[in-house]
Amino acid sequence: LGSNSGNQEQPIYSTRAHVFQIDPNTKKNWMPTSKHAVTVSYFYDSTRNVYRIISLDGSKAIINSTITPNMTFTKTSHKFGQWADSRANTVYGLGFSSEHHLAKFAEKFAEYKEAARMAKEKSLEKMELASSPSQESPADIHSPLTPPVTADLCRINGTGDDVTLSDVSPNSMLQSDLSPTTPTLAHRHVLNTCQVCSY
Repeated sequence: LGSNSGNQEQPIYSTRAHVFQIDPNTKKNWMPTSKHAVTVSYFYDSTRNVYRIISLDGSKAIINSTITPNMTFTKTSHKFGQWADSRANTVYGLGFSSEHHLAKFAEKFAEYKEAARMAKEKSLEKMELASSPSQESPADIHSPLTPPVTADLCRINGTGDDVTLSDVSPNSMLQSDLSPTTPTLAHRHVLNTCQVCSY
């Protein structure tokens, strides 16, 4: 993550949670990917203008998810939330020690998702300007895109809380409608995405 001296990717928010992934075979059951609570961090890469959620269990990356404008983080109980990552073709689940930690993580997810959307718009606008004929001045170029609003992307918010999870289990965190016949919204998203995705 930070091995290259030129790497501009920095953690901007960290918390602790139990990490789960949806079973790739059944798409219904949660499989724990960590035996205990681990650090889950949002990273921002200033060179590529990209936000990622990263979690390591020892030296193994158990989450490496790039936040895109079409992702949604869903709270499925008062201490559990999930999001679908179509690039990784999975659904990640996080079990927190308190509602507060879940709410803060969800708030940051929405904030960085919006920042990713604005960065994408800005990038498209730059590409459009770059592909315009050189004899036109910037004043003559009419962009169909609305100029993005400047966001405070460099704000660093972290918690020093060392969270411990005592009796957190996947079953206590699952929505009551996680039955074989009723997949959650995130599951439906993965199923729909898989049918049309190009990854």
